[in-house]
Amino acid sequence: MARPLGRRGTILAGLATVIAVGVGLAAGMAQAADLTRVEIRIHYSRFDPSTIVVPAGRPITFIIRNDDPIDHEWIVGDDGVHERHRAGTEPRHDSRPTEVTIPALSTRETTITFGQRVTWRYVCHLPGHEAYGMVGTLVVR
Repeated sequence: MARPLGRRGTILAGLATVIAVGVGLAAGMAQAADLTRVEIRIHYSRFDPSTIVVPAGRPITFIIRNDDPIDHEWIVGDDGVHERHRAGTEPRHDSRPTEVTIPALSTRETTITFGQRVTWRYVCHLPGHEAYGMVGTLVVR
């Protein structure tokens, strides 16, 4: 038969519950924080993953790892952005967070906050890369 806890035991049991709940909340917050970091791997001139879903209104850090022995770029935007880049002459992209050059065998990071729900594409516009299939979809919810 269990003995009554008494005042001190009740306080300790309550404190243990508060600590357990706090640890659970902290773990939940860590998982939510992980949603703000997205890793994209480039291998064999393909983006992996080819579809990404991120929340609107929160800064998202994209870690883009190029495992290929050639340079690539990651341009994210609407159809107008991609039309401009298809005809563009910029050899490198480093001034806008939505336009990143990733040299061969390197990693780049960029942080973007998407203010609204949209579906955009990310594309490598280096000669022949888009035609080869170096395209992905970004869904902002």
